[in-house]
Amino acid sequence: MAAKSSTSEMCLYFLAIFLPPIAMCFRLGRGIGACDILINILLCILGWIPGVIHAWWTIGRSARVPPRVAAVRHY
Repeated sequence: MAAKSSTSEMCLYFLAIFLPPIAMCFRLGRGIGACDILINILLCILGWIPGVIHAWWTIGRSARVPPRVAAVRHY
């Protein structure tokens, strides 16, 4: 069974239709890195549809990744 998407994720998917790199910037650091955004910009330059597909795939992938927690060192 698929996980339910929150309202903010649905807004990101909608924004990704019109401005894919901007939608990905909202997820920067939460499963999406700067390299992913650079790839998306290049795909948008090559064609709008590859950029949208990449943004949707990356946003969907980042929704399943838990946020990073800083490692704590005990001395």
